[in-house]
Amino acid sequence: MLANFLIGLREGLEAALVVGILVAYLVRLGRRDLLPAVWAGAAAAAVISLAFGAALTFGPSRLTFEAQEAIGGFLSIAAVGLLTWMIFWMARTARHLKADLQHQLDSAVAGGRRSVGIIALLAVGREGLETALFLWAGARAAGRTSAGPLVGAGIGLAAAVLLGWALYRGAVRLDLRRFFGWTGVFLVVVAGGVLAYGIHDLQEAGILPGLGNLAFDVSPAVPPTSWYGTLLKGVFSFSPATTWLEAIAWVLYVVPVMTLFVRTAWARPARPTPAAARPAAVGA
Repeated sequence: MLANFLIGLREGLEAALVVGILVAYLVRLGRRDLLPAVWAGAAAAAVISLAFGAALTFGPSRLTFEAQEAIGGFLSIAAVGLLTWMIFWMARTARHLKADLQHQLDSAVAGGRRSVGIIALLAVGREGLETALFLWAGARAAGRTSAGPLVGAGIGLAAAVLLGWALYRGAVRLDLRRFFGWTGVFLVVVAGGVLAYGIHDLQEAGILPGLGNLAFDVSPAVPPTSWYGTLLKGVFSFSPATTWLEAIAWVLYVVPVMTLFVRTAWARPARPTPAAARPAAVGA
């Protein structure tokens, strides 16, 4: 539930920030008549995201076991790719998100309500589709059949809406760079677990080899039915019995991605060189 809560909070906050920036900018421009278009675009994005999540959940249910595992494996890997792109994109653009959206909105305002609605639809829809895909992959990796993952994600989304409203009203100040930096570190580890489980799905489907070739089996020390075994699987998709291919995929993903993300998220902006310290121009 913790991982799903964090995903819902992070993705929901991104969507809430986008909507808040669009609304505040239109109010500042004196174009309140375009606000319904923003809400309509955001609502349409939410409906599309829910429909996508329902299709992922119920669509493959009548297929054979091997087909379900193959679809689950490929979609889990796709979810990891999207999540990786998302955390790096936000790490680079968190500082400039407001200016970028306002620039897009300047062009959309001239096009009327439809253009403004499309901006909101695309901005919120991207977050919604990413959230639906990764929540589905995370819930599958956790092996949950209960409503726990949905409850965790729902609480996270609700908290994101409240936090986004508080930020819009000026009641709360949040260092977005640090927030997306620390949550990004956690999600890289979560994504590594989903990737490993996606590899396991492809092994069970017979697409990848090595299903019975275990790198380690700590089931006696970490029973899958124990509370800590359930916690590790639910949060990090940890499997006590891990194949060599799963372990290699986890290491090859987490180590380089974590290293690059930390360098990107915590990189200090370059300071302009003082005029006195600059080398004199040739011929001056």
